[in-house]
Amino acid sequence: MAIQLLPTRCTIDKIELIDKAINCIQNSGLKYIVCPFETVVEGTFDEIIKLLDTIRITTLKNGCEELIINMKMHAGSKDLFFEDKLMKYH
Repeated sequence: MAIQLLPTRCTIDKIELIDKAINCIQNSGLKYIVCPFETVVEGTFDEIIKLLDTIRITTLKNGCEELIINMKMHAGSKDLFFEDKLMKYH
């Protein structure tokens, strides 16, 4: 899943909030790739939903009154991994 956090009403720097969200992702134990506009995370649906809730709670507790989380999910009948999608580009 690709996760993009957009803090909208904040009392602290938005980049600091995004860094806190990335820290949540790093601490999740899930495989991830940080990209310029979003972070892509590999995991089960339940793991990702739990992570999204952690990001939401962390952001709202640390100086953000309102936020938007954009998500893009790729699902299939078999597991899909970063390597499978990217190997032809490396």
